[in-house]
Amino acid sequence: MRIGMSLNYAGGFAETVAELADFEKAGLDIVFVPEAYSYDAVSQLGYLAARTGRLQIASGILQLYSRTPTLVAMTAAGLDYVSDGRFNLGIGVSGPQVIEGWHGVPYDHPIGRTRETIEICRAVWRRERLTYQGRHYQIPLPPGQGTGLGKALKLINHPVRERIPIFLAAVGRRNTALAAELAEGWQPIFYFPEKAAAVWGDALAEGTARRDPSLPPLDVIAQASLAIGDDVADLVDLGRPALALYIGGMGARGQNFYAKLAADYGYPDEARAIQDAYLSGRKDEAAALVPRSLLEGISLIGPRSHVAERIAALREAGVTTLNVQPLAPTHEQRVRLVEQVRELAS
Repeated sequence: MRIGMSLNYAGGFAETVAELADFEKAGLDIVFVPEAYSYDAVSQLGYLAARTGRLQIASGILQLYSRTPTLVAMTAAGLDYVSDGRFNLGIGVSGPQVIEGWHGVPYDHPIGRTRETIEICRAVWRRERLTYQGRHYQIPLPPGQGTGLGKALKLINHPVRERIPIFLAAVGRRNTALAAELAEGWQPIFYFPEKAAAVWGDALAEGTARRDPSLPPLDVIAQASLAIGDDVADLVDLGRPALALYIGGMGARGQNFYAKLAADYGYPDEARAIQDAYLSGRKDEAAALVPRSLLEGISLIGPRSHVAERIAALREAGVTTLNVQPLAPTHEQRVRLVEQVRELAS
């Protein structure tokens, strides 16, 4: 099982990167840089590539609607070049709040756009002269659109790899099936190992049945907050504001992927109550309503024996990359947590 860690995009990025050598020695394998509506991930990934030498790096995630598929492919090839073949392309469709509210483009046909983007990226990396006539993207533009001067081109540079790993973030059934069919990795969110098969098992099986045998086994990337000790149980409550935000506020009532996921996990009444409180501006109340059992199920917090059991459950559920958030007040203690989880996951 690989050990990963996400880097905070809200501030202190350069300082965090400077400390990565210690995490690398402790057993860290891969680093993810998220992108929401803060600084872009690409500039920070370039900086990260220059400041590291062995760590795999990944976008976690690039939002598809904010870039054309060809630009996604060019960017991935460029990051793979400056990192000497260490880049992994994490992509996803985000949600209508961000795509329409921040980028100002319609959030339409997410499954079809994802499939076409993956197909276009791989054609670009193979240095094919790009001609693609999909439902959502036509390259070059067909007659009658634009100036009529577009011509089929191919990437000038020779990419380091013609198959850069693609990690697809997905929680819905159709997008999860697409990840199992086309991607090298799948990034769910709030992964509860004992409940994952009931929520995603059929979708994963459906996609795997269509999977190209030339693809490697699907890399399942799960995130979890991490604290190990006999007196750390209360740290699980640090996850309340984030879950309240996602379940309560990341989407409208009736169209919230994360509220649906909580309901699918067996918390429909709680998800509805969290939404009611959050959308009414009672954020602290919403956080207090997040079920303790949900927080515990998606985290690695407790005595060493308990964390070992949770890692075993994750492995049994198919997780192959464990993306941890070490919870400790000092850098040295966070490094030690990565050391410990490396030992337990080996």
